[in-house]
Parts: sequence; C-alpha cells; structure tokens
Amino acid sequence: MSLRKNEGPNVVVIGGGTGLSILLRGLKEFTTNITAIVTVADDGGGSGILREDLGMLPPGDIRACILALANTEPTMEKLLNFRFENGMLKGQSFGNLFIAAMNEIYGSFEMAVKETSNVLSITGKVLPMTIDNINLYAELENGMIIKGESNIPEEVKRTGSRIKKVFIDSKGSYPLEDAINAIDIADLIVLGPGSLYTSVMPNFLVNNMIDKIYNAKAPKVYICNVMTQPGETDGYGLIDHVQAILDHSREDLLDYVIVNTEEIPEETLNKYTTDGSAPVIAKEGDEEILNSKNIELISDNLIDIKKDYIRHDNIELSKLLINIVRSKATAM
Repeated sequence: MSLRKNEGPNVVVIGGGTGLSILLRGLKEFTTNITAIVTVADDGGGSGILREDLGMLPPGDIRACILALANTEPTMEKLLNFRFENGMLKGQSFGNLFIAAMNEIYGSFEMAVKETSNVLSITGKVLPMTIDNINLYAELENGMIIKGESNIPEEVKRTGSRIKKVFIDSKGSYPLEDAINAIDIADLIVLGPGSLYTSVMPNFLVNNMIDKIYNAKAPKVYICNVMTQPGETDGYGLIDHVQAILDHSREDLLDYVIVNTEEIPEETLNKYTTDGSAPVIAKEGDEEILNSKNIELISDNLIDIKKDYIRHDNIELSKLLINIVRSKATAM
C-alpha cells in the first residue's frame, strides 16, 4: 500500500554518497516526510568536472538522492543515470548535465535542485548542505594538510597516516534555511551511512549546523558503515567511527548507533578484503563504552548483497529507524 502525501514521521537524513541514496530508497516506503541534507564537498569524477568548468556546486550526490526519492518512470531513471562512454562527455552522467542545465536556467543551484525534484515528483526534499562553494581539507596525524575530497583517500593510502580531522576553507558558509527548519521539526535525525570523513562529516562543518542538530528535540542516530573504506577508515572499528563523529561535533551529540551483525559470505568478503576493506562490527566491550557516553547500541542483520556488492538492507534499516521514533513517542 502506497503512502499518502504527508504521512509518517519527519526524518532528516544527513550525509552523501551511495550509502545515503540506498537508505532513502527504503525510507520512502515508511514515510513521505523525508529531508535529505547532502554534502556538496566532492570534487572528483563528473561532478568535479562540472564544478570546475561551470563554477557550479557538484551535483553527483544530489542527483543520486533525488533519483532515490523519485516517483517516475523506469525509463526516466535509466536516462538520468546514463553515463556517456565516448567523446568529450565520456564518464559524465545525463542526470548531472540535467541539473547543470537547471542551474543555468534558474541561476541558482538551490533552485536547480528544487526544480529537478519537482520534475521527478520526489517524496520529501533533497537539499544541498550549503550553496556556498567549499573545499574539503584533511589534516593527517603526520601533520600533512590535503586539499580536495577526491585527494584525501589517495594521500592517506600513499602516506599510511590516518586522518586527524577534516575542515573546510569557507568560514562564511551556512546551511540552507529549509535544512534548519527541517532539523527543528524532525522526529528523527540520521547521520550516514556513507564515507565517514568525505560524505558524513562535511555536513558538520558549515556554520551553526552542529548546534542546530544538537539542540533539536529529535533523537540522533549514527548508522555505521558495514565495511571500512580504504584510504579513509583503514583499521577502524565501531568505536573509532563513533569517536570521529563526536570529535567533529560534540561528545554528547548521539543517542543511538546502528551497526550490522550479519556475517558476510566468504566469497563476497574476499573481494573486499583484497582491496583493503574489513567488516565493521561491535567488539566485546564496545556496548559498554557507548553506554558510558549515553549512546544506545542497536545491532541487527542489516546487509544486502547484490552482484557481490555489500550494501545495507534499506528496508530492515528503515524499520529500525521508524521503531526508534515510535518508541520515543510511546515513552513520552
């Protein structure tokens, strides 16, 4: 049974990358009141080319989230996901070009995203984390400073030094008013899943965002990645992921952390471990550490494997999120 408009709890999801768009596809089955606040710090691939050539914000993660929430014909989705294989447009997606055209027509990235969302009749809203042009930097534990989201994993792998912190170069960047309003009325605020330092964390770095999230009445949930990410979270366990979030925000920001406990088939796992990835699991003592920070650990079987790609099971994950809202409402 399909949901009617304005049905279900208000859920704000903050992040970027593949993980966020996968979650949104599941979440829209349980509520129509979704606001996705998406990073615009990426500077690689097709998005990076458009950012450099046209001086616009990178559309890639925005496009993926709009399509995840779209209510449109399969042919239209295939069209917007289509990537050119030859010529000057090689590697560029039609969806990115569509948003770029909207940006030119309306003279505003914010309006381009809104109008693209309207054309595709999406469930909820997709918002860029800011409309200011920002660059992401990382300071490594060896003191090295790296500029550019796409350069960070490569330099971490090259130097073997972990990321100490990430930051942006624009001190005058602010979140959109629509994003702030959505956070204020949210029933649940979700961080991730997605690349820890380059998809989730950049959203914290615009002015006032951490304070707005912290002061919101809604419970705050962090969804930990199923696997570590080479060049970004090598050797990280669950507590390392959580502590990185807290170090870039506030020690008492989170109410819940969700982690997968399902065992990954060996054949699939081997393909990831060859590339340097490892499962992120809750180790003995992790729950006690989280409890000492007043964070409740939620663990469950949460993976979905398709064509040997490990992803979150977005339906089961969405059920957990909706249950948090319901249990909070029952307790009040």
